[in-house]
Amino acid sequence: MKRKILAAALTLAMVGGVMAQEAGRSIIVLDASGSMWGQIEGRAKLEIAREALGEVLQSLPPDTELGLMAYGHRTKGECTDIELIVPPAAGTGPAIAEAAGKLQFLGKTPLSNAVRMAAGDLKSTEEKATVILITDGIETCNADPCALGAELEASGVDFTAHVVGFGLTADEGKQVACLAENTGGQYIEAKDAGSLKDALTTVVKAEPTPAPQPEPEPAPEPVQALEYNLIPQLYLAEGGPEVLDQGQAWEVYTIAANGDLGDYISTEYNQYRALLPAGKYRIRAKLGEATLEQDITVTDDALLQPQFILNAGTLILHPKIAADAEVDASASLNLTNAAGLDWTNYGNTTVVVPAMETLITLNIGQATVTETVTLKPGETLEKDVVVGAGLAVVNAFYVDGLIMDTTQHSVEILNAKQALDGSRNSLTTSYGPAQEFTLPPGDYVARVGQDIALGETPFTVKTGERVDVQVVLNAGVLAVTAPGANSIEVLDAKADINGNRTTRSFNYTDNLTLTAPGGDYVVLVMRGEVASEATATVKPGERTEVAVP
Repeated sequence: MKRKILAAALTLAMVGGVMAQEAGRSIIVLDASGSMWGQIEGRAKLEIAREALGEVLQSLPPDTELGLMAYGHRTKGECTDIELIVPPAAGTGPAIAEAAGKLQFLGKTPLSNAVRMAAGDLKSTEEKATVILITDGIETCNADPCALGAELEASGVDFTAHVVGFGLTADEGKQVACLAENTGGQYIEAKDAGSLKDALTTVVKAEPTPAPQPEPEPAPEPVQALEYNLIPQLYLAEGGPEVLDQGQAWEVYTIAANGDLGDYISTEYNQYRALLPAGKYRIRAKLGEATLEQDITVTDDALLQPQFILNAGTLILHPKIAADAEVDASASLNLTNAAGLDWTNYGNTTVVVPAMETLITLNIGQATVTETVTLKPGETLEKDVVVGAGLAVVNAFYVDGLIMDTTQHSVEILNAKQALDGSRNSLTTSYGPAQEFTLPPGDYVARVGQDIALGETPFTVKTGERVDVQVVLNAGVLAVTAPGANSIEVLDAKADINGNRTTRSFNYTDNLTLTAPGGDYVVLVMRGEVASEATATVKPGERTEVAVP
């Protein structure tokens, strides 16, 4: 076990080593999905990761600019469950260790969107940016890590992604390794403590300093008649002010002899000035989600200043659960239009889009609303987008006053209205106490289950209001010990008309702890072909211990 903890520590030591070698700002993207409950030599992977992370952070230089992002740590089954918990800054080691220690490991693995969001957070400066992804699973949210790596590399920003595959198979590793390879980073495969240590020794090892080479003789500088021969100008609307330093991108390509797109030359940002060899080029201007291409011909003896008019406007959106509520930072805003726009952001959103009809779709929890806006060229439209929902907070209780405070019980939200067969439509499921659900106004049922105990409570959600829902299971805990047993079976004590008793739980173990409704039970223990029985009465809110000799 110590050897495995050391391996995990070395994994994060690699992270520290990478960051120490690469100046700039970095974000650790930590897999907090439910699969991290899986065990290695008897300990959950999440425990090993937390312990190792705390040790490594203590040894980082104080000026290391480091942040922490996690996914899958708040809800189960939500691909949007991504959060920048600690923004990158110097001296964040204690804050990152504390945040990692509080994470719940619940949900899916949206690793591609998490890396994309981390890269976006790091692009706020021109410094070198590094993302270190630590994952024990592959993408589960319909995204392509390989395509993301190519996209980030093509952006022209000094960005690198490193990926640590914690217990992945070879095939699974291939699905995430390309994210690192396409950005010039490294993929580290860790199957056990020994192979992980060997891999890290190779990766973290400092490259030898090359022997100094004599500087070549400087080439004679060409005589140029112009300092620049291309200065393109960008406008949102004809006759409007020029867009100067708003992060606009300029992609430059040659044009082939047959008129097709030729070689990629470069991508520049903000105001673009260039001295290009004479010839024909295709310039692609992009600001936000608005793009315009234009073919130009550059000469050696004249300054060309082509105008790029995007015919676009600016949307400033504030997503809210209700009109008088605060902005919901976890809300997703999706924008689509007839020109093929399909773009998603979270929380407050400012984006440039083509001046045309745009469909806005707001999702907060299980609540959704759509709204259509039409922008004029050069217009800035700021508005609140309100989903019109309420908040339900669900807690489970063994009995009145005795809360279930572990993360083992499930909390399922269902529509109150039943189908003809008596079933209800399930909306979402999460785990643990104080689970929050954003829901449209209406009637619902909260269903809580743990082991063989189940409870339901109906409730009503109103727009802009919070409702606290208490689900009482009227259950207790049954603890059975049966040394040397092959299996333990728990049955209802009362037999049916045919003399049969209903099996409530069956486990191959000699030690069983079970949350069960109050009532009488029979415990059947098998040791090889020999059966032993004992009776047990579970009282709600109490623990019943039974030893079966």
